Amino acid sequence: MYHDAELGRIAADPRPVSAVSTGAGVAGLMGVIAWIAVARSAGMDGPYAALLNLVACGLPMIAWSLLVDKVHRRASTGIDWKRRRPWREMLDVSLVKLAGLFATFAGIALIYATGRFYWQGNFAFAMWCFTRAAPVVLVLTVPYVLWLDRHLVEPKDGAWHLGAWLCGQPGWEAPAIQAHLRSWAVKGFFLAFMLAIVPPGFGDVVRRDAAGIWRDPVALTGWLTTFMFTVDVAFATVGYILTFRPLDSHIRSANPFAAAWAAALICYPPFILMQEGGPLDYHPGTSDWVHWVSDHPLLWWPMGAVLVALTGVYAWSTVAFGLRFSNLTNRGIVTHGPYAWSRHPAYLSKNLFWWLSTLPFLSLGSWLDAMRATLILAVVSGIYYWRARTEERHLLLDPDYGAYSAWIARHGRVPRLLARLRSFGRSAPHHQRCDETGQRRDQGHPGRLLDIAVGRLDDRQPLQIDERHDAARSE
Repeated sequence: MYHDAELGRIAADPRPVSAVSTGAGVAGLMGVIAWIAVARSAGMDGPYAALLNLVACGLPMIAWSLLVDKVHRRASTGIDWKRRRPWREMLDVSLVKLAGLFATFAGIALIYATGRFYWQGNFAFAMWCFTRAAPVVLVLTVPYVLWLDRHLVEPKDGAWHLGAWLCGQPGWEAPAIQAHLRSWAVKGFFLAFMLAIVPPGFGDVVRRDAAGIWRDPVALTGWLTTFMFTVDVAFATVGYILTFRPLDSHIRSANPFAAAWAAALICYPPFILMQEGGPLDYHPGTSDWVHWVSDHPLLWWPMGAVLVALTGVYAWSTVAFGLRFSNLTNRGIVTHGPYAWSRHPAYLSKNLFWWLSTLPFLSLGSWLDAMRATLILAVVSGIYYWRARTEERHLLLDPDYGAYSAWIARHGRVPRLLARLRSFGRSAPHHQRCDETGQRRDQGHPGRLLDIAVGRLDDRQPLQIDERHDAARSE
């Protein structure tokens, strides 16, 4: 018997199982913390140490996933380890698939070579990594494909269809080729960006003077937020690298809707609109929170604590994905951690951080500057709302996400808190109805946009974010 009625409702209506366990993310986080501690003690703040931070993040998660979660045994991998086809039977299929994969690699390399921005600034580091990793990847791809194809339930995947089309073999299908190219477009575009921003944040975290940090709330806030963004970048980068079926972290599907791609790409270089001097740069005429509270020391600690907490939620949202983080893809539905509270904790915490850290309604110049900055930042937040809606359109194609979305609408803390605020002072019969589970849900109120912003949506149009750090990390 439950003394808390809410606990009883949750027990009768359990949260859908997450595709990744809490332990996987915790293992990766412990690896990152341990390596940063070693790097700080040894003064290793360079790019090689930053790359080793990715290793420290990824290896513990791989070990946990295979040894504890045993993800390689899941049916969702598409692998039947009991089946071992003869080499000769699969050789033709594997060779055609390799042709498709190598053509994909060549296409991505051509794009990198053509785009001049990829060889400038921080992107030059990403290209340095790719040029040195390419020979190893090309060599290891061959035995990996030959080995895995013997165990796959359906070995003729998108790479095979592309290879069959290139080789003039029958049986290829255009939708399979398009899905394959979308998946690799996601990986090629976002991995380059993530690698580009790995060294700067890591180096900053390692170089900061510990003695000065703990005495100054502003300095402590800056270091903690940088540390958590470094964690976020490490997990996101590892996620883009480790898309493998034996880890059950492969891409199930990439978003097929053009609006989703448009909404995401304008948040990342070279298409980013929020960068300094860009059309959605909301910083001119404003200052940061430190300037506005500098004359009020009593506000330093609470303001810094709120910003650190928001950054913590943002980083936690990435850690919860474990090996599976990626933009514009479905790699398994995440239901634990902050996603048990809200469908999109990353978007919510990120936008709140921007509003509180910038305070755009306060201006160094005229009231017109304040109005302009406020309006532009509102447009930026609107873009994230747009991104969320387009991502939902894709995720709702997965029944697992539909089940999670319905559950979070009934039990998510953020949606329930909003429901209480909205219903305050109003009678239930005019604004609420009961769904099939007996939970009350609002309809038809003009505050629906706010509902979406915190994750409370009708079951047919839920909202989640599995997006990554963009404008804030590129500024």
